[in-house]
Amino acid sequence: MKPQLRRISLMALCAVIFATAGWFAGKHSSGETTKTTRQPATASAERKVLYWYDPMTPGTRFDKPGKSPFMDMDLVPRYADEEGQPDGVRVSARQQQNLGVRTADVTKRVMEARLDGYGTVAVNERTRVTVPALASGLVEKLYVNAPQQFVRKGEALAQLWIPQWAAAQQEYLAVRALGDAALNHAARERLALLFMPEEIIRQVERTGKPQTRVTVRASQAGYINQLEVREGAQVSATQALFDVAALNTVWAVLDYPQNQAAQVHTGSEVTATTQAWPGKVFQGKVTEVLPNLDADTRTLKARVTLDNPDQQLRPGMYLHMALTPATQQAPVLAIPEEALITTGSQNRVLLAEKDGYFSPQAVTLGEHAQGFVEVKSGLKEGQRIVVSGQFLIDSEASLRSALPEMADNNKPGHAATQTAATDKASAPAAISANGEVVALADGAVTISHAAIPALKWPPMTMDFSATPQQQQRLKIGDHVMFSFTMTEDGARLESIMNMPADGHKAQR
Repeated sequence: MKPQLRRISLMALCAVIFATAGWFAGKHSSGETTKTTRQPATASAERKVLYWYDPMTPGTRFDKPGKSPFMDMDLVPRYADEEGQPDGVRVSARQQQNLGVRTADVTKRVMEARLDGYGTVAVNERTRVTVPALASGLVEKLYVNAPQQFVRKGEALAQLWIPQWAAAQQEYLAVRALGDAALNHAARERLALLFMPEEIIRQVERTGKPQTRVTVRASQAGYINQLEVREGAQVSATQALFDVAALNTVWAVLDYPQNQAAQVHTGSEVTATTQAWPGKVFQGKVTEVLPNLDADTRTLKARVTLDNPDQQLRPGMYLHMALTPATQQAPVLAIPEEALITTGSQNRVLLAEKDGYFSPQAVTLGEHAQGFVEVKSGLKEGQRIVVSGQFLIDSEASLRSALPEMADNNKPGHAATQTAATDKASAPAAISANGEVVALADGAVTISHAAIPALKWPPMTMDFSATPQQQQRLKIGDHVMFSFTMTEDGARLESIMNMPADGHKAQR
C-alpha cells in the first residue's frame, strides 16, 4: 500500500501546483488586458484637438469635424502634441533612392509661348486670277494647253476669233473719216464698252481695217491652276478660260491643340521648314485664326501666309511650323510638367519638406510651354517639389485617402478606427500602368498600355473615361503613367501624369 499511497500523494501535489500557477497566470493576464485596453482611451482623452483639416489642402483649417469640401473624405484632427511636426508622408533616404525621387526648386522663368505644329502647303487663294473671254467667239489657238504649266506675266495663252467686233469697228472707221471729234470720241467709247482692248482699237486706227482676232495674255506670273477650254471650242462673253495662281506667297494651315489657343493670334510670327529643302527656313505670319474645331483630332486651325520668293514651296508639301510670341513675357512662377499629378478634381504636386517628409499641395495652373507650366497659386518661389517618383509616393490607390492615413501612421498616438478600415476595404482598388495616348475624345482617352499583371491583362489599347481637367494637358503621342478603377461603365481614370518617353519605354 505504501507505493500506491505515495503515487496518490504525488499526483495531488502536482494538481495543487498547476492550479496555483493557472490562478496567477489568469490574474496577470487579466491585469495586463485591462491596462492595455484602458491606456489608449486615457491617452486619447488627454489629447487636445487644435483644429481639423483636409490633408490634401492642409493650409485650410476647420473648427469642427465633418466632410472635406475639397475631397470626398473626412476631415482629420490636428492634436496639440503634434504641433510642430511636418504633415505628409515620411520616406527614408534609402527609400527615396530606391524610388528614384528627384526634387527641384520652384523658380520664376519666362514662359516662351513657342508652339510647334504641322501643316500642308496650299495655294494662296488671294493670288488666284481668272482670265476670261472678252466676247463671244471661237478659240482658234491655245498656246498653253496643259494645267500646272508655269507662265510668265504677259505671256500669250490663247488666240480668240470674235466676229461680232467687225461691225462696231467698221462703224468707228466710218465716223472717224467724217473728222468730227465729238462723234469720233463717242464711237471710240462704244468700242471700249464692248470690252475691246486698247491695243486692238489702236491697231484698227493704224491699219484702217477691222481686227477680229485677239490674243489673251497672262496678267501675272504663276501656274495654270485650271484650264477650262480646248482649241476649237466656242466661248461666250466673260467665260473663264484660265485660272492662274501665283506662288510668291503660299498658305499653310497650322493645326494646334485647343489648350494652346491663347498663344495663337493674328500677326504671330511663324517659321516653317520642310524636308524638301533641308536647312531652308521660310518666314510667315498668322493671317486668320479659323473658328472651327476638328472633332476627330480635337485641334484648332490657323491660316498662315508664308513668303515664297523662289517658289520652292509647292502645294501639297508637308511643313513643320513653329510659332514664337510677338512680345517677350515677364517671368512667372513655373514648375516642370512632370511634377504634376492630375486627378479628376484638381492638379497637385508633392512638396519636399525637412526630415524626408512629403506633403500634397493643390495648385492652379496657367500656360504650358517647353516642358514647364505656370503656377498661378498654391506654391511660392524657393519651395522644393518632387519631379520624379512622386507618383509612387502619392500612389494611384491612395489619392483620396491613403496619404492622410500614411501621414497619421507616422505620427505618435495614432489609432486607426474600424470605420476607416471598413471604408478602405470597400473602396474599389485603383490599378496603375503606363502607356501612350493614341486618341482623345470628349470624356475619353484612348491609351496603348503595357501589360497589367494585377489584372492578368496583356498589352492592349483601350478607352478610359476621363474628366476635361485630366485631358487638359494631354496630346496624342504623350507617354503617361496613370491609374484607373473598373466601374460598371468600364475603366475610369483616377489620375494621369506625363512621363519622359525614355522612362516609358524602359518600363514597358
